[in-house]
Amino acid sequence: MSSVASSGGDAARRRRRSIVALKESLRDLRNQLSLLNHQVSARLALKDVDLDCLELIARHGPLSPSALARGAGLHPATMTGILDRLQKGGWIVRERDPDAADRRAIAVRAVPGRNGELFRLYSGMNAALDEICEEYSEAELELIADFLRRARSAGAAATGDLANS
Repeated sequence: MSSVASSGGDAARRRRRSIVALKESLRDLRNQLSLLNHQVSARLALKDVDLDCLELIARHGPLSPSALARGAGLHPATMTGILDRLQKGGWIVRERDPDAADRRAIAVRAVPGRNGELFRLYSGMNAALDEICEEYSEAELELIADFLRRARSAGAAATGDLANS
């Protein structure tokens, strides 16, 4: 075997190992973030799914309950209980949706004054991420952000495929 063919095989093996290591790191990150979110939700006396929905409302709201259910991948009946808990805890308000054709339609929005509690609980992670980002160039940060966006899109597609099969 020629040294060119051998080095090509070595490069392919190194690339496969790198890809496997990257996927393992993503799974490890997902698990660690899940543990962090569980700690945050416990501190706030929320269920993990309540915190997930609150995040969607805060980032994309105001939302209709059905749009929130779709975004969270939950059944609309399940969403009613989640919204009841979030409203009772003072995290969200339900308001008539002035833009809806149906006058009975409601929109759910986060209560802005409550965000400080969430920021405080995530402040350690946010500070650590700021320190990590300082070690990368702008071009590297853009590359990482692109990778994460594309990985998120792939996850959304895989979720949709499973939901529709």
